[in-house]
Amino acid sequence: MPRRAWAWSIGLGLLAATGFAPLGLWPVALIAMGLFAVMIARSASWKQALWIGWLFGWAHFTYGNNWIATAFTYQSEMPAFLGWLAVPLLAIYLGLYPALAGLAARLVVRSGPGWSFALVLSGAWIIAEWLRSWVFTGYPWNPFAMALLGPFDRPGLAALSPIMGTYALSGIGVLLGTALVLLAAERRWRVAVLVSVLLAAGMYWPATTTREGTQVVTIVQPQIAQPDISDPRRYEANFLELAGLSARAADQPSGPRVVLWPESGMADYLRPGYPQRYYDATTALGSPEFARRRIGATVGENSVLLTGAIDLEIGEDETGYVRALGARNAVTALSPEGEILAGYAKAHLVPYGEYLPMRGWLEPIGLSRLVAGSIDFWPGPGAQTLDLQEFGSVSPQICFEIIFSGQVVDRDARPDYIYNPSSEGWFGSNGPPQFLAQSRMRAIEEGLPVLRATNNGYSAVIDPRGVVRAYLRPSEEDRIDAVIPPPASPTLFALMGNILPILWAILLLGLGIVARGRRAS
Repeated sequence: MPRRAWAWSIGLGLLAATGFAPLGLWPVALIAMGLFAVMIARSASWKQALWIGWLFGWAHFTYGNNWIATAFTYQSEMPAFLGWLAVPLLAIYLGLYPALAGLAARLVVRSGPGWSFALVLSGAWIIAEWLRSWVFTGYPWNPFAMALLGPFDRPGLAALSPIMGTYALSGIGVLLGTALVLLAAERRWRVAVLVSVLLAAGMYWPATTTREGTQVVTIVQPQIAQPDISDPRRYEANFLELAGLSARAADQPSGPRVVLWPESGMADYLRPGYPQRYYDATTALGSPEFARRRIGATVGENSVLLTGAIDLEIGEDETGYVRALGARNAVTALSPEGEILAGYAKAHLVPYGEYLPMRGWLEPIGLSRLVAGSIDFWPGPGAQTLDLQEFGSVSPQICFEIIFSGQVVDRDARPDYIYNPSSEGWFGSNGPPQFLAQSRMRAIEEGLPVLRATNNGYSAVIDPRGVVRAYLRPSEEDRIDAVIPPPASPTLFALMGNILPILWAILLLGLGIVARGRRAS
């Protein structure tokens, strides 16, 4: 393949990633995607199409995931420079998905750039993103649909996601970008301008009004420095920061109140039954009962607390010694009396962050987890709805889990809202706004409010239209006092899940094949 084609493929991949937060350059992203489609269509062979697609994807995901490299600076087991190697290495794998989508379109439509190719590529892109969401446990970070999300106060073209889902919206983004480039190539300037105007109108169209809720919520963002989270000398100070931001405000109604704490920041083990040495190392007065009562007292009467926590799995090892065999990244609901009302364990764990794959091979060569601790986290069973009685029902989704379209809600027990506790001090300047953007997308496609409580990311109240009603920036230590927006009626996506984008993919592929046949005749 000519060097110029290599450079163009990499350059377009980088430009297509500028559509994601925090830059949000969606016109650049669409045009870059359209030019990429034309390059694939004009490729001399299937091998060249595969290379163009992979180079595009490699650059696209290297830039879009650059926040991962920052995480390596907050651990001491591995040198920090490995982070800047890990990102392009991960992109070697992720680049396969655009390559496969481009290859499929090139094999089906062999007549060069045109509307049939645009339709087939769009359908293939949907399937590729859906595969990326679950193959090897899945990593659906930054589907192309994220470039179509509007500013904080309006959904943009993401308003279409309730009737198609995120992955189908990505395919529509590919189709729109390719259409703009094709119209320009055909010198159909009036149509191109009209499409551009409609796109801009869709991206900035005001959100529809919704009714107001009544459930009072306090979201706490303590702004605990990342190194201090796992420092035993800071455990008590960290708790006091959380507690100091959690009391009912003087002007808050006296009715039921939900208090949300972030994923990390509190070191106490809350569940009974562990060997005493674990409590002595982390828990207030070495007593989980005292720790729970103390935490419950910080939120006060007629309140319920949802907090990130660590649960342990205790058992005998191969020598018969009783110890923690694994851990759970958990959410615990506590009453003011310190009673555990409900719990949830994170299902989608971060490879190399919360567990070390192939530990027996990788640990001897010096690789480790990024999260502090010597034992791996174990996954929970998946999306669950916690019934908190007068405080409503909630689906917890911890940190990374919020990116999994179609997997954030138990469809047999639809909750009133989604709670997304997170800790994003690991992730530099690009990670937190991208987490917030994906939380907004989940709210829109499910028709549910999302409440984010982060240690130092973007804590926020997001309504079912994806509008950010209140938020705290990563640099702020503060709290949000608000009411929880009520859920919307179940969307088509909420009823069908990811069957819906697959049906859209089939439709686009079918239209593309029909268009190819008509062109050939």
